Amino acid sequence: MILSRTFLLAFYLALSLLLAACGGSETTGDGEESQSESGGESAAGGQGSWQTGASLPEGRSEVAVAELDGRVYVIGGYTGETTSSTLNQVYDPATDTWEELAPMPRGLDHVGAAGYDGKVYAVGGFTSGNQGAVADVYAYDVATDAWEELASLPAGPRGSVAVTQLDGRIHAIGGRDTENVGTHEVYDAATDAWEELAPLPNARDHMPAVVLNSRIHVPGGRFATFDNNTGIHEVYDPAADSWEAAAPLPTPRSGTAGTALDGRVLVFGGEERAGTFEENETYDPATDTWEELAPLPTPRHGFGAATVNRTIYLPGGAPVTGGSQQSDVLEAFALP
Repeated sequence: MILSRTFLLAFYLALSLLLAACGGSETTGDGEESQSESGGESAAGGQGSWQTGASLPEGRSEVAVAELDGRVYVIGGYTGETTSSTLNQVYDPATDTWEELAPMPRGLDHVGAAGYDGKVYAVGGFTSGNQGAVADVYAYDVATDAWEELASLPAGPRGSVAVTQLDGRIHAIGGRDTENVGTHEVYDAATDAWEELAPLPNARDHMPAVVLNSRIHVPGGRFATFDNNTGIHEVYDPAADSWEAAAPLPTPRSGTAGTALDGRVLVFGGEERAGTFEENETYDPATDTWEELAPLPTPRHGFGAATVNRTIYLPGGAPVTGGSQQSDVLEAFALP
């Protein structure tokens, strides 16, 4: 096991997150003071508070991030300068520690991932520097610490695919090989088979897929490159097998991290040619509106988000546009 902090520091991290959510100040796992004003307003503006957790054992970006049974899995991505990794590491918020697990069968970046029923599913990805898309699908079994190869993506190879779990099935949406696709396929673990569903209306990649109220939200992303970022926000209804447009992401960006918390969709970070984003914006489906929250302390892209016990964990990413630098930071966001 990789112990990046002592258990005592883990205790202080958990305590600080609790206090921050209630309003107050405490020290983070890195020994730095973090302030949260009454009402949950950050000193930098916007609601919510941030803390720092145990660093990733090795800096990585363009990773897959998935939550399963209260732990945060970080799979693949770049290590070094655009070197595709087989790394599979898990973070336990209860102890603020990382553990190294069985590596992926092959090195991949820009993988999509989702956790369900004791397994983490890894879908698609690239083999080398944002190139060489694959149709491979793997499942990591937590109980056996082993990987198995599953039925491949029927529509063919793609990376930067948005992956999520809804009602026990794994959805793979959009992505690209040599060009963007709107392909939407769903995997049934009971039959090891894929089914094609209504395609994403605006084919794009480098965006999250977030489940909220039994629907899948796909905000932002890009067409071809980060010079063509978009704020398009589309929502999939599985009951009707159809998509509808929702209020667009206020800050068009790609390479973001997304998750749900307290009945809202949250979108963090991202990149464009000029640099990385600090934006943290949240969508309320009840009003079809977006709101700005406390900004990301370390602006970056190529990372993911996982919600555990009303705290959002965001490991890794790249602090500059592209894949030349990797970050080992782990930041945690909480709402009041």
